[in-house]
Parts: sequence; C-alpha cells; structure tokens
Amino acid sequence: MRRTGIVAGIGSAVPARTVTNHQLAERMDTSDQWIRSRTGIAERRVIEPGTSTSDLAVEAGLRALRSAGTDRVDAVVLATATPDHQVPATAPAVAARLDLPGVPAYDVSAVCTGFLYGLSSGLGLIAQEAADTVLVIGADAFTTIIDPTDRNTAPIFGDGAGAVVLRAGAPDEPGAVAAMELGSDGRLAELIIVPAGGSRQRSSGVPAAPGDHFMLMQGREVFKHAVVRMTDSARSVLARAGWPLDSVDLLVGHQANARILHSVAEQLGLPPERAFLNLDRYGNTAAGSIPLALHEAAATGVLKPGDRVLTAAFGAGTTWGAACLTWPDVSAG
Repeated sequence: MRRTGIVAGIGSAVPARTVTNHQLAERMDTSDQWIRSRTGIAERRVIEPGTSTSDLAVEAGLRALRSAGTDRVDAVVLATATPDHQVPATAPAVAARLDLPGVPAYDVSAVCTGFLYGLSSGLGLIAQEAADTVLVIGADAFTTIIDPTDRNTAPIFGDGAGAVVLRAGAPDEPGAVAAMELGSDGRLAELIIVPAGGSRQRSSGVPAAPGDHFMLMQGREVFKHAVVRMTDSARSVLARAGWPLDSVDLLVGHQANARILHSVAEQLGLPPERAFLNLDRYGNTAAGSIPLALHEAAATGVLKPGDRVLTAAFGAGTTWGAACLTWPDVSAG
C-alpha cells in the first residue's frame, strides 16, 4: 500500500490587536454596515509595528507541534505571499526559531491558495520518502501590503497563520487527504497584483509610482472567478474521492468573503450551515485562512473526528485548489 501524509497536529496564531469596522470608518469613506453587507467581516487582526509573518508562523507552528505531541519534523513548508524579506526565504528562519536546524525548509507562494499548495508539497515529500514528518504552515501579514486608506481592500484583509503536522501513514487512515486538485491561470494575473517591488518593475528603470507597493484587486472579477473555480475544484475532488455530496459534513473554504462561501455552498448544493465561517472576526488572512479555520472549527467542536471535510480556495496568480479528508482525532487545543 502506498504511503501518504496524515494530519497529526494543528495550530494557529493571530495578532492580539483587533481593528473593527467602526475604526476603519474613522479613516475612510465606509461604514460597519457597508463592510458587513459586502463581505461579512466585522473585524480583523493586525500585527503590531515590528512584527512580521515569521512571528505568526512560528507561533502557529509551535502549537501544531504540541498538538502532534512532538518537537521534531523532517521538513518545514511555509506558504506565504508576505515573506519577511524578498531574499532570503522565510521558512529557514522559522525552522531555526522552532529549533529545527538542518531540516529542509522552503517557501511556497500561491497567495490565498498557498496552504493547499504547501499541503500538496508536504504530501509529496512524504510520498517520495524524502520525509516522514512535515510541518506545513500558512502565514501572512497581508495588512503590510494593503493601502490603509483603500476601502476596496483595507476592510477585507487581516493577519494570521495556521499550521498542520503531517506524518507518514496509509491512505485509509483518518487524516489522510482523500483527493486534491490544484490549478492556475496566469492570464488573470492583473486581477490581484502588487505592481512594484519585483524584478519587472525594478528592471524597467522607472521609479515605482506612489501606491504601487500596495495590492490592487478587481473585486467583482475576483468574486466571479473564485466561485466558479472553487466550486469546480470541490466537485472534482469529491468525484475523485468517491464521496457523495451529502456525505460532506463541513465545507471549510478560503475565508475571503461570506458571499463567495455562501455561493460556493449553494452551487454545490450544500446547506448553508455546513459552510464554516470565521472571517467575521479575522477577515481574509490569505495563506493562513484555511488552517486557521480548520483549527478553530476543530477546537470549538464544529469539526469532529470522523467528519468528512471539504476545503477549497482561490487566490492571486490566479491560483485555485481543493482537497478533502476525514478529520482525525487530534488535539486542537
């Protein structure tokens, strides 16, 4: 029997600082009602000055390791679009702070789909016997690349991280990913983009325009593509896993927008109560979104051992993906 990765531990981390919709309304033309009606978000967590993505990643990683009952893994995969530095990668620093010297550690960048891409990478390391245990972290400090005065993006994003520990096991064990799908379409790169800071802008010889270091997003187009891609990917992995739709206990989608998640559930034919939401308190935490939601769902008893859980995400690139697994009996703290 082939071996695969089994979820053996989970953890998450968010900054202590909360920014409410009312606080945002004090500095931009918006209101609590406007933000809630369009996104479902009431507040988000924001890092303090001097804090970074690696700080969130280390905290979530520690909690996942404790949940798994170990302090050692064979590899660390960090999914992030907001690394501490352009060079070097952030994962080696995270591994060092977790007292994991010498283990392979690398970043994966697929923005809001990043955790699923990182999960796939971790599963691959285990399947090819390059590792027996892997720590997969999704972490982003997205508020560092958002214009704080832009009402199209500032109300949506927050900072946070989530992590899982994978161990080698058999495909029929609880915690094994039953099916996974990933995709991308670079023709839609302009939908979500930070124009400045990369090699294309730097090599042009033209100084970056004011605001070009902040993320730009075409919200309506993103909404449309997100619903289609997340729904199609979810259907695909369910078919590959041989799971009837009515066997899905919980949909844990990327927490970008409540209307997107409700639309995906509706398109799939899932009752709305089976779609887990915590974005009202955290906003869109990008690569941290899905593992943060999984951890909270498990910790609060919404997600129970033996439940069949379906995940799906869409992000810049554009990228998308989905995965399904039977939830294991792990300590969620």
